[in-house]
Amino acid sequence: MCFEPTVTAGPDCPRELVILGSTGSVGTQAIDVVLRNPDRFRVVGLSAGGERIELLAEQAIRLGVAVVAVARADAAGPLHTALAAASPTGRQLPEILAGPDAATQLAGMECHSVLNGITGSIGLAPTLAALRAGRVLVLANKESLIVGGPLVKAIAKPGQIVPIDSEHTALFQALMAGTRKEVRKLVVTASGGPFRGWSRDRLAGVTPEQALTHPNWAMGPVITINSATLVNKGLEVIEAHLLYDIPFEQIEVVVHPQSIVHSMVEFVDGSTIAQASPPDMRMPISLGISWPDRVPDAAPGCDWTKATSWEFLPLDTEAFPSVGLAREAGELGGTAPAVFNAANEECVEAFMQGRLAFTEIVDTVAKVCSEHRTPTNGASLTVEDVLSAESWARERARTISTA
Repeated sequence: MCFEPTVTAGPDCPRELVILGSTGSVGTQAIDVVLRNPDRFRVVGLSAGGERIELLAEQAIRLGVAVVAVARADAAGPLHTALAAASPTGRQLPEILAGPDAATQLAGMECHSVLNGITGSIGLAPTLAALRAGRVLVLANKESLIVGGPLVKAIAKPGQIVPIDSEHTALFQALMAGTRKEVRKLVVTASGGPFRGWSRDRLAGVTPEQALTHPNWAMGPVITINSATLVNKGLEVIEAHLLYDIPFEQIEVVVHPQSIVHSMVEFVDGSTIAQASPPDMRMPISLGISWPDRVPDAAPGCDWTKATSWEFLPLDTEAFPSVGLAREAGELGGTAPAVFNAANEECVEAFMQGRLAFTEIVDTVAKVCSEHRTPTNGASLTVEDVLSAESWARERARTISTA
């Protein structure tokens, strides 16, 4: 489904990119890669939610983009003002798209690749728009694949989706060591988050401030909380299944606190191939936007002159049941993954607002998933089915969290 050779970028042919979610963690790091490689990449469009207008305007002017999209309709005026303030006198300002469909419009514009760095299932419509327009989709927004898996796979051409989660970049690179029939299993690594080794009783008292402190990665708040509950790892198991067509029973999760080995593939002869690099998202981002080429010095490599130790530990499924719950949703298919993801997004928000305890995030998601009775036949899934299931799951999660 992904990672087949595409047009190679180079000094005479900079690759034109659209970056969705440009003011977030993935977006800002992608822009850093672009700015350090102006001969390879040219950004033609940016989108953001609208909370960081000045940063969005600064990015747009610095990159010289043609179009800027903002999800909040009321942010159009402030964005125009910020663009004018950041722009040199006499330079034409970018076109502004504003409103909930702005990123979807931008995703279909003329370019080589669309990097979807939006957080949450709201990234589904832009994902579908980019694929329908024939763009290479550089995917950080795993939720759009998870909630709309059958919809996405139905229109994606071979090689059109390039995932940039560090785990899925690692799996792809390791998979090149053998044929599909030689794969015994995929091993997805997890840092274990900030609460590795904690008991379930101790986890009940975790505060949002504690959960927002990840030991290895600098990420946005939602994905950081998801990493603390290990929901993110459950989503990555579903994503690996969808991307590589590997059965769920052949996908395992192992805890690796150092976050140096990003995932592994075990082959039938007993050989395991791992991809290793320091925890820096600029490496998978650079590979995603430049594939099939690599960008020199995109991120630091491992320092093999220093003594170091790597640990691999089994997942504590009692303290962190989210991976098993996600696996169940993925195996059901249809709208079940959408319900899992939507309920989790609502529960994370409730936790941040102090309405749910940390352990109640996954407990509430489990309850919502257990009540889901809508048919989950993936073959006939529609966008309306996904949106309806999400709406029900969000309302049910809100009801439970306020009870």
